[in-house]
Amino acid sequence: MLIPVRCWSCGKVIAHVYEQYKQAVDSGEDPQSTLDGLGIKRYCCRRMFVGQVDLIDDIAPFSIAREQ
Repeated sequence: MLIPVRCWSCGKVIAHVYEQYKQAVDSGEDPQSTLDGLGIKRYCCRRMFVGQVDLIDDIAPFSIAREQ
């Protein structure tokens, strides 16, 4: 799904760096050093990135188009 705009625990805005994180990890970089480089220091914020699972491609076929 989509990453939350703010960390659930501390409220820090984190969504603006998710794309950079995802690109770096997909290119083979270490998640720990990537999060350090992006300035995500708190463990509560880090778990928002590490625990993220993209399910939008799996769920999209089941969405219902709303007709007016």
